Amino acid sequence: MKITRTGATPSVVGPADWFTGNVRIDSLFPADGGRHSNGGIVTFEPGARTRWHTHPSGQTIVITQGLGWVQKDGESIQEVTPGTVVFFEPGEKHWHGASATVGMTHIAITESVDGKAVDWLEPVSDEQYTV
Repeated sequence: MKITRTGATPSVVGPADWFTGNVRIDSLFPADGGRHSNGGIVTFEPGARTRWHTHPSGQTIVITQGLGWVQKDGESIQEVTPGTVVFFEPGEKHWHGASATVGMTHIAITESVDGKAVDWLEPVSDEQYTV
């Protein structure tokens, strides 16, 4: 059994090569000790969002606060609110983040394949985000 206590890992600023806008990441658990998944709490300020990206084994996000938007490539933006669970299929190109006017927080759980959990792609343009 492994217990990870709140505050065991400091918060980090979401890197600009992963996100647009102000984002904070709080790790819940890393992919280590034989575990192939990682989890974190991601907080997006209004207008902040991920880049387009994919996951080799998919990703689950659970919205815990605020108002968010998610989009699968080729489909329309979907609104998400607290309690909403979104599963992005393996290899599915997508992005997620806050709405333009309200921040959003979610728990993200991602599986790794051969040590890789995500492939970061191009930024979501302002035009794509505001459609």
